[in-house]
Amino acid sequence: MDRYLVISSDCHAGLPNEEYRPYLDPQHRDALDDYLATRADLVKSMTGGADNSEFVKAWEEEAGEGLNGGWDVGRRDKELDADGVAGEVIFPDSDAVTGTAGVPFGAGLGMSSKIVDPELLFAGAKAHNRWLAELCSESPERRCGVALVPLTHSVERAVAEVHEAKAAGLKAVLIPSMWNDKAPYHDPCYDPFWAACQDLELPVHTHSGAAPREEYGDGPGFSGMYVAEVRWWSARAIHFLIWSGVFERFPRLKFCVAESGAFWAADLLWSMDVVYGNLHGGGSAKLGKIQEHLSMRPSDYFDRNCGIGASNTRRRELARRFEIGVENIMWGNDFPHPEGTWPHTAEALRKVFWDIPPEDTAKVLGGNAAEFYRFDVAALRPLADRIGPTPEDLGQTDPTVYAKWDDVKRAGRPWLTGIEATPVPVVG
Repeated sequence: MDRYLVISSDCHAGLPNEEYRPYLDPQHRDALDDYLATRADLVKSMTGGADNSEFVKAWEEEAGEGLNGGWDVGRRDKELDADGVAGEVIFPDSDAVTGTAGVPFGAGLGMSSKIVDPELLFAGAKAHNRWLAELCSESPERRCGVALVPLTHSVERAVAEVHEAKAAGLKAVLIPSMWNDKAPYHDPCYDPFWAACQDLELPVHTHSGAAPREEYGDGPGFSGMYVAEVRWWSARAIHFLIWSGVFERFPRLKFCVAESGAFWAADLLWSMDVVYGNLHGGGSAKLGKIQEHLSMRPSDYFDRNCGIGASNTRRRELARRFEIGVENIMWGNDFPHPEGTWPHTAEALRKVFWDIPPEDTAKVLGGNAAEFYRFDVAALRPLADRIGPTPEDLGQTDPTVYAKWDDVKRAGRPWLTGIEATPVPVVG
């Protein structure tokens, strides 16, 4: 049987902290020593001071030399091949456990507007982008490097960074998930940035990681509070970009929420479409015609402009794929982070996709990402034909099981079609 073309919409790469030094502009290299001296405190803040040494030991023993794939391209390809992953979208911070391989000056996944010195934030981002461009030059057809851009600190510098990223061969952009005391993303001051990303065909991302950790305090509830809402901070930008008309003004702009699941999208789209319709009881009629500046309903903008990098996609999310939008969901293995499927991707895919029709499976596992990020499918196909999983590998051996999805597929988004269907019960 044909093998699936698998593209991970969420992978990570980054140098051990000290090794970013030669990629920094000379005037910022001394500051790296000061940053590394305080790095331990920053890592401690990730867990609220909890001792995770036992987990760290177990994870490092399990993953072994594979963790070196965070910066060693040869080892990286070996791990991706073993996972059946032909293409990858690469975000920063290869080490999400001990923090020993992260972008300098806090310019990685936790990038926010609370960094004291914007100059250092841009310096760290630029250093990572330089290194990432080098990594992506190895088998460029296989990589989509995501450039770090501290947008909230300077729109003018951000625009310059995206032009440099494009020239260096990077293919997407990551901006802060939280704007804190800076202008929110519906502010017109960001229009030059959206225009540049649209014109350069660079999808813009938020990625889970940033959250108001200082509000959680210390103690046993820290991690629970963080996990419960960290995705919301990443997805929040969608509300602003849709309702403010950013996607109306920039119809070719692509925006993706990465490593934040997809489960929230169906209810968000439903609630926004209800508000858009000014329905009695929908909560918006009393506010006047709030949609006059938009030419489409919110779910239409979502379908046209947005993607979800639903790393480690769950069965419950796939069960709602017709409400979310089958073409909007992009699977990822989160290599080399422990919360993803690597290095047990084959087993994970079998558990999740065994009863999902191959047509939908092909979209979620790679087809959607290939289109969203403009991967050269013809260039990747020989590799996919060698390493990609087959339908049989995923347990897709009994076509009769696919009929369970017929009613929910017909209903699509019930609030639009008017068709009701009994949800398919799933486990996992």
